[in-house]
Amino acid sequence: MLRETLICVAVVAAVLAWMGPSLYRQDLIFLTATYGLVALGMYLPFVLGGSLSMAYSAYAAIGAYAVALVSVKAGLNPWLGWFAGMAVSAIVALIIAMATRKLSGFYLAAVTLLFAMAFVDWLGDATPITGGESGISSIPIPSLFGWTPPRYAQAVAAIVFVCVVTVLLERIRRSAWGLSLSASRESTPAVQSSGISPAHLRVVALAVGAAIASTGGALFTVSVQAVTPETFGLELVFLAIFMPIIGGRGTAWGAPLGALIVVAVTLNMPGYQGSGELLLAGVVLLILLVAPGGVIGWIQQGIHWIRNRK
Repeated sequence: MLRETLICVAVVAAVLAWMGPSLYRQDLIFLTATYGLVALGMYLPFVLGGSLSMAYSAYAAIGAYAVALVSVKAGLNPWLGWFAGMAVSAIVALIIAMATRKLSGFYLAAVTLLFAMAFVDWLGDATPITGGESGISSIPIPSLFGWTPPRYAQAVAAIVFVCVVTVLLERIRRSAWGLSLSASRESTPAVQSSGISPAHLRVVALAVGAAIASTGGALFTVSVQAVTPETFGLELVFLAIFMPIIGGRGTAWGAPLGALIVVAVTLNMPGYQGSGELLLAGVVLLILLVAPGGVIGWIQQGIHWIRNRK
């Protein structure tokens, strides 16, 4: 626990030192946190469980629109929208998981991808509810006991929240439940022989992951104080798939690190903003060739090599 706390403190300190008072950098922090949460949502079911569900852009959209509808349409506290989005996303994920329990691999990915596409189309058509293609604007910033934090404090809180979620997922990964989930990906019969249902493990992982992804959508909506359907296109879920691969699949910290690298490559490279996607593709290819375990795996190999030389 001490090690994880030190990592969180180091991450927050580094972010604060880099961000400073720059509003543009604060926007990048919000985007990184959003991507990181969606990628963390995929970490349990995809990286650990091996279930490639492509519906996570829809779960992020549910979280975003829940905050917008609760705060703007209903006039209630935006925090209620956060919790409502998590609950609805988890329920939708459970329904999809039960409906697709006999599917895997390409077929599971295809069905959930179609759901994500259909859901975004519905958001654009349901004008009386969602505002259609124009979306919903003037979303209030959640307050704490009557205090509305400035944007700098919001950015810091976003990073702290991502760190907390990452620590929790890392502890889950190392728990008996997490080890069983990982084992179900490699050998389903072995897990079944121990009296554990792999299907139950994957359903729970999908629901928890959907709830986490919804917080990413909620965070982004609050940061820009508006929401539109186009924000949650297929690009989001495809990026979320590669983030743990870039950062490192061996630990939950790989997801937010991958998100940071994605944002840095696509949006924070002076002179290369127009070709960010091409640069990202090159980075992914390079990492897959040089460091299949991701950046964290590559660093761990380097540390191990240095120790062996002593």
